[in-house]
Parts: sequence; structure tokens; C-alpha cells
Amino acid sequence: MRIVDHWLEEARACPSPFYNARPNQEISLLVIHNIALPPQTYGGGWIEKLFTGVLPADQHAYFAQVADMQVSSHLLITRTGELVQFVGFDQRAWHAGRSCFEGRENCNDFALGIEMEGSDDQPYTQIQYQQLRAVTRLLMETYSHISKQRICSHASIAPGRKTDPGPAFDWQRYLSEL
Repeated sequence: MRIVDHWLEEARACPSPFYNARPNQEISLLVIHNIALPPQTYGGGWIEKLFTGVLPADQHAYFAQVADMQVSSHLLITRTGELVQFVGFDQRAWHAGRSCFEGRENCNDFALGIEMEGSDDQPYTQIQYQQLRAVTRLLMETYSHISKQRICSHASIAPGRKTDPGPAFDWQRYLSEL
């Protein structure tokens, strides 16, 4: 794997309009999320439509609740292991919302966000873990302020507001194999 101009060469680019310039802060945190649209449903390209602002609110009752959200992530790892990148790693993706890590607010300012296509209580796939490990290693090499100690869940930086990637995510497996 290679990163060229802050884009992962192996990922399919699907640029999101939901980003802005990162403040003058080092990239020093990796946040693991999950997403499924509609909840506990996989495939269909709905995540890409949400992150690019074209999710049709009339296609599902749940979509009506989220279609107008301006949200993005740097990278999505689908159930099949496909990598989709929405925002360059040097830019500020809108993934963490109100958040705090080690006393620092606004984690989007200094964090990268990776979405795992999944749900809190359903196991992730083997290929997703393989891809996540490979991407994480590369991010740690490229952005040297990211370390194993600076990888966290969305739930840990937004407690009470977020639960992802949930109890089905095997942190020990992921971190021990880095």
C-alpha cells in the first residue's frame, strides 16, 4: 500500500464535499467508527451517498433522518474489504463531531477517521480486519504522531453520544496484530 498526496493509492476515491482545511495541528489520532445504512444493512452504496451529500431521503425511513447531515470520514472499509476514500488525510473530515481526547476538544482537528461497514453488535469480517491493520500500519508510518496508544473508538471520544465501533469490534485482535 502507498499514500500519494494524502490519498491511499489502493482506495477508490469518492470525494466528499464535507471537509475543510485542518488547523495547524499534527495528525496524531486515529478514530475507528462503524456505519451501516440503513442500520444493520450492508451494501447498496448508501454510505457513499451519505458522505457525498446525495442520499435520497425518500428511499428508506431511516434515510429521512440522516440525509441532510453533513458528515464524512477519511476512509471506509466495506464488509468485502474494499477501501473507499472520501477526504485526503491532510484535510479535516467531519467524522467525530463533539469530541475530546486527552483533554483536547474537536478531535477532527487532529484525527483521521476510518469507518468500518458494520454494526455495534455484529461481527466484522476477516478481510476488514486485514485491511484495517494494513492501513493502520501505513498511517502510523506516514503520520508519525499516530501510535498504538493514539488509536481509539468513536465511543471513547464522544461518551454517552456514540457507541461505535461497538462490542463486536475485537480491539485485542486488531491492536495485537499491529
